[in-house]
Amino acid sequence: MLTAKDIMTRNVITVTPDTTVERFANLLTEHKISGMPVLDEKSKLMGIVTENDLISRNKRLHIPTVVTIFDAIIFLENPKKFEEEIKKMIGIKVVDICTKKVITLKEETPLIEIATIMSEKKIHLLPVMRGDELVGIVGKADLVKALAEGVA
Repeated sequence: MLTAKDIMTRNVITVTPDTTVERFANLLTEHKISGMPVLDEKSKLMGIVTENDLISRNKRLHIPTVVTIFDAIIFLENPKKFEEEIKKMIGIKVVDICTKKVITLKEETPLIEIATIMSEKKIHLLPVMRGDELVGIVGKADLVKALAEGVA
């Protein structure tokens, strides 16, 4: 049975929290990749940033619905989500737009579990960890390649 270790990309291109969004976009096109892990100064995984994060910066802002009753404003939607959207839209560094709650894999994670995570969570880039160390990354292209080769 194939695992993450068998299909992962080992030479992972990463960025730091201070990488500019412009530099991040250039790295995506230069390396023909869809995203990359964000590592702090101690090489600890602190997030992941993808094409979708970059695209989200340029979407229309959804203003939350509110109701006013007796001079009070009541949000019908989560105002924190609205605040996060604004931060992403005006962010100039990777730390401003990256996803901080990252789903990761272990090297032993089987392909069926990887496919399930990608499908159910709609996540297409998963860092592979050995303890706290980033050792690889599995993208949907890696999974498709394994399927196409008939080894999955």
